[in-house]
Formats: sequence, structure tokens, C-alpha cells
Amino acid sequence: MGEYADLPGVRTWYETEGSGDPLVLLHGGFCTNDTWGAQRADLAAAHHLFLPERRAHGHTPDVAGPLSYQDMADDTVAFVETVVGRPAHLLGWSDGGIVALLVALARPDLVRKVVVMGANFRPSPECFAEPAMLDAMTPESAELAFFRELYEAATPDGAGHWPVVAAKMADLWRTQPNLTTEDLARVQAPILVLVGDDDLIALEHTIALYRALPDGRLAVVPGASHLAPLEKPALVNGLILDHLEQDAVQTMMPVRRASSAGAGAAA
Repeated sequence: MGEYADLPGVRTWYETEGSGDPLVLLHGGFCTNDTWGAQRADLAAAHHLFLPERRAHGHTPDVAGPLSYQDMADDTVAFVETVVGRPAHLLGWSDGGIVALLVALARPDLVRKVVVMGANFRPSPECFAEPAMLDAMTPESAELAFFRELYEAATPDGAGHWPVVAAKMADLWRTQPNLTTEDLARVQAPILVLVGDDDLIALEHTIALYRALPDGRLAVVPGASHLAPLEKPALVNGLILDHLEQDAVQTMMPVRRASSAGAGAAA
């Protein structure tokens, strides 16, 4: 069961589970908290989970005007400040990963460690493995049938609002986010960048994201797609927990991290 938090931007539905250090789970686009089913038990055994559903998703209503990742990030900042009440780890999947990056960039004081899965920092035409896939994602298409069912089962706006939200999301994906590698270079939090080896997001784009982050780690899940957390939950959950529990990267033959390792030794 969940409840609503009256945030400045939108009345937001959220759920909680577990105990320990706070971990905020940020679902993917068109998704609800139901899509975290393969992660919740493992993660709640070690952390206090907070699961907000973003504006126009799940039990949280739509708002007037277009959707933007910045507005969703602002909502998330307000959620961490008012509901979580202290700095938290962030776990973002797909669109949720974009939101996590924006929060980490804007409010490093609220963010401890971050995991982003199948996330991008540029609009879909620049980062999708097959950009034409977006053209097929119309409100009544078979490609969105699963997400339409999730939406209709939970939304307070009524099933008839689905075409409005689907159109807003398509526009969002075509035009946002618009981060640069220079923006990413200012992110302070340790970030695990996770992707399936056959992901919706091009592997080259994911590597560019990883390389731009000052404290990034990279995991490519073999035999997995954009739905790696559902396809390989034991592996993905283990990678998430290992990242959140690890104080610092310790390797025997650092290359990319050699300069920082030397600086740490000198200090």
C-alpha cells in the first residue's frame, strides 16, 4: 500500500519498504512501481526503499502542459527533502535514470550514490540503437499495449487520458534530455552505469555517459535488453547492492582510475 505526498509540483503517490539507508527507486517511462517487482525484496533486505511514481505515471496525476525531465527532477528533489528527509541513494531505470542524473547534478547534497540503468543523456534520435522505433510507439500501437494496461489500471485521470500522456511522452523522448558531457563532468556522486548488451540505448552512448562521469563504473549485462532488471534480476540486484555497499573502487591494475588512485595514495 502507498500514500500521497503533497509536493509543490504535483500530488505524488509513493510506497515504502524495508529499513536501513534510504534508497529511492525511480521507475522507467510509462511505468509504475509494479515494474520493480524483481528488485524490491532483495533491495529492501538492505535498504529503506522509497518508490515515488512520477507525474503522469501510475497513481500520480498528469499536470497541465508538456512533460519535462527537469520538472520530474524538481519533483524528486522535493520528495527527498520532504518525505525521505535526508540524503539518499538513487536507483533510476531508463527515464528514471535521467531524472537521477539531473538530481545528482543539481543537488549533490541530497545524493549519496547513484545507479542508472538503460539511461541516456541526449534525446532519443541521438541515442536509440534504432531511432525509428519511436515512430512505431503510437498510443494504440502494440508496442505500447503493456504500458497502456499499466497506466489504465492505476491512473487517477481515467483510462481516456492515455492518448494525451502517450503523446506527451513521445515529445519528451524526441526532444529531451539535453545534457552535455561537460554537464556530466560536474556530477560528484559515484555512479554505476548499467546497460543490457542489446539495450534500447546504444552501447556507444552508454559508454560516452560512463566516460563523462568523474566517478563512474560500468556494467554491461550479457544476454539482456532494456529490461535487464526483469531478465537477469539476480545479477542486476547483486551489481546494485555491490555498488551501494562499496566505499571506493579498489583494483589491482587501474588505468582509467590510475591518476585518482595515485592522488589518493599521495594524500
